[in-house]
Amino acid sequence: MSQVEFKSVTKIYDKKKIIDNVSLTVNDKEFLVLVGSSGCGKSTLLRMIAGLEEITDGEIFIDGKCVNNVHPKDRDIAFVFQNYALYPHMSVYENMAFPLKMRKMSKKDIDLKVKEAAEILDLTELLQRKPKQLSGGQRQRVALGRAIVRNPKVFLMDEPLSNLDAKLRVQMRAEIKKLHQKLQTTFIYVTHDQTEALTMGDRIAVIDAGVIQQIGTPLEVYNNPVNKFVGGFLGSPSMNFILSAVIDSTVSLNGTKIELKEEQIKSIAGRKEVLVAIRPEKFNSENCNIEIKAQVEISEMLGNSQIVYFKINDSECSASVSSDVKVEREITLKFNSDDLMFFDTETTDRLV
Repeated sequence: MSQVEFKSVTKIYDKKKIIDNVSLTVNDKEFLVLVGSSGCGKSTLLRMIAGLEEITDGEIFIDGKCVNNVHPKDRDIAFVFQNYALYPHMSVYENMAFPLKMRKMSKKDIDLKVKEAAEILDLTELLQRKPKQLSGGQRQRVALGRAIVRNPKVFLMDEPLSNLDAKLRVQMRAEIKKLHQKLQTTFIYVTHDQTEALTMGDRIAVIDAGVIQQIGTPLEVYNNPVNKFVGGFLGSPSMNFILSAVIDSTVSLNGTKIELKEEQIKSIAGRKEVLVAIRPEKFNSENCNIEIKAQVEISEMLGNSQIVYFKINDSECSASVSSDVKVEREITLKFNSDDLMFFDTETTDRLV
């Protein structure tokens, strides 16, 4: 079993909390993605699991054993870094074999493990090359291979695809998912890329300012964000947030009054204003019961779809549309009132 558990973990640098009382359980064989913007603390969490950062307070457990005072080399984890961290003077074979040599494993066993990993990652033909003779994607596979040969309990990956071009990132995302399925061990993956998080994770943990804002499956977190940060961070284009007055159990969007349902009325009772939110792809979807008018300000063509930008109640918004819409043209936006979400204007927490 390769379960990782955080219990009230805090990390303080220069009197500033980088990680603030985080409790989290990563299940055996799970692929968990830690996602957030730069500086939110996600890499620090990863480095604390590895033992590369000291914990200010709290405990971290691997397989039920507290590892706070366990040396990094004795934690049975493998770390894949953003910059690959390959030895330039060593061949691919030697780079992959190096951690096994440090464990004083026999040459026969080292050869077997390196060749097995090379076959899994399609590196067999490259074993005698040096890192400078490899592409970015090949170097990343070597870094993964060096981790695989150790057969660790937990794989830690810190933005491993950020140095690759867009097409190669898509390819490597699929390769890493296949690798997880094949190895059947625990993966903890850090990224600032919300597309990586949504496509790769069994669960995702969205982090902001050292605090886990929400954790769940990609669909759970995407469809039911607990606050404005989570809703706005996940999705491209991001969720639209529209400031609207609440008048007689209605909200108004560009002059169109929308009657609130009983559940919505109870949740926003006593408030003069709310943030009304809707995903861009929900405009002009099926079963629409509301129509509003808006003026297109900017248009972006994406091949088989188009993103248009406009204002609702003076709030910047966007929608994904299939037709060719021109700038400065008035359009009719249709949506279903059930697709609206409501957030508190002060706390930014989800109301309903």
